[in-house]
Amino acid sequence: MINKVNLSCRCGMVVLEIKGPNIASVECLCDSCRKAGKVLQTLPGAEPVLDIKDATHFVMHRKDRVRIKSGADQLKAYRLSPQAGTQRVIASCCNTPVFLDFKGGHWLSLYAKLWPVGERPAVELRTMTGDLDSTDNLPEDVPNLKMHSLSFYGRLLGAWIKMGFRSPKFVVDGEIEV
Repeated sequence: MINKVNLSCRCGMVVLEIKGPNIASVECLCDSCRKAGKVLQTLPGAEPVLDIKDATHFVMHRKDRVRIKSGADQLKAYRLSPQAGTQRVIASCCNTPVFLDFKGGHWLSLYAKLWPVGERPAVELRTMTGDLDSTDNLPEDVPNLKMHSLSFYGRLLGAWIKMGFRSPKFVVDGEIEV
């Protein structure tokens, strides 16, 4: 039996259907996620993206197991620069971050705040802590990886193999400029 969950933006206009288990649940501390998080949480009516550690919690899922049920017209991309392949996608109706999509990637990094607090997948690891000036204040509750590890890449490769080495496209019409 494949588990299925519906997730939505804060106002409910954008609804995603997610099937199956996640690839990983991580907190990212890379420079790009911290920079983008600071920008996205300043949008009108937006809630905090970054936690007290300046981390962004993502739940990674195979693209072939994520479906936009409604509100696709509300999705807008934010890029750190016009040339950036990575796009962070928000629900423009309420400025809720929805997912991060790497150009050519076979997975989506869904913003964990889409899940209700009691149902949110627990963080398994922190990654890209090497971008921080100091890691002294990070808790030791999960591994704090300086970069992505071999086991992290192994999870991504395993998911890609199960997908038949496909990388479905998620087309987002429109971008936001901040």
